Amino acid sequence: MSHFNLNWIVFVKLERGNKVMETSYNFAYFDEGSKKEIRRATLKAVAIPGYQVPFASREMPIARGWGTGGLQLTLSLIGKEDVLKVIDQGSDESVNAVNIKKLINKTTGVKLTDDTSIATLIQSRHRIPEIPLEESQILILQVPIPEPLRVVEPSEFVTKRLHSEMEYSGAWLMLFEKIMKFGNMATGADHPVYVNDRYVMSPSPIPRFDNPKLNYSKALILFGAGREKKIYAIPPYTKAVSLAFDDFPFEVEDFGDNVCRICGASSVYLDEIIDDDNGETFYQCSDTSFCINRLNKTAIDKGGEV
Repeated sequence: MSHFNLNWIVFVKLERGNKVMETSYNFAYFDEGSKKEIRRATLKAVAIPGYQVPFASREMPIARGWGTGGLQLTLSLIGKEDVLKVIDQGSDESVNAVNIKKLINKTTGVKLTDDTSIATLIQSRHRIPEIPLEESQILILQVPIPEPLRVVEPSEFVTKRLHSEMEYSGAWLMLFEKIMKFGNMATGADHPVYVNDRYVMSPSPIPRFDNPKLNYSKALILFGAGREKKIYAIPPYTKAVSLAFDDFPFEVEDFGDNVCRICGASSVYLDEIIDDDNGETFYQCSDTSFCINRLNKTAIDKGGEV
């Protein structure tokens, strides 16, 4: 797998009326100088797990807040031999995921896939795939707010000092207030993690269910915040533990005895869906690729056709 191939030009033909215009893009949209700058920031982020590295976030053909940080990481790292998967809250076919795939494919020509197991680069919003990731893979998570202390301290200058001093009482206070108000941490998503026994980090708005997947992950996990101009990382086999009190341990979402209505899976993250016609509540896998693969495997095991 090559992440640093250069000098490959993609020509995109734009038809306007009877006139065909030929516009050239450098491989992966960005110029090489922009890619190098983002890679340098990424290398620093990998070297200091959990530390937020500033970078010169570029203007993108999508609005800030719609995945520009993750997209910039993907475009700076992708190579001609990579296989790309893009998901949005578990779905490969959401509008955001489809359009990001189209942009990357048109400016690189790389192979696209919905299968987590064969992807080398995975860009995701709000979910980590159910299938365990491997050493040959890179997971890139889109991040809206990278600073875990922003709720208690609006000043960037102050939060940098708090990180340098390992002063994280604000993060603990947020958890304590939720326990006092709701009887549990009730974080829902973006529950902070303590990385490499050094930095408290925002893991992107992934559900608590996905937090344990960060701990000693085989894959490199990168986080990109385009609007906030920050990159940070959890390298492979790095400790990443969710913040919790001794008398209120960290817990993931509990779906009880519910299973996916499509593939019958349990012990996975489920979306709760309410039928508009009859008001009935049902559950199905958030990770659509996992659900489809499981359904196909079940059909094959039963001797049926996929």
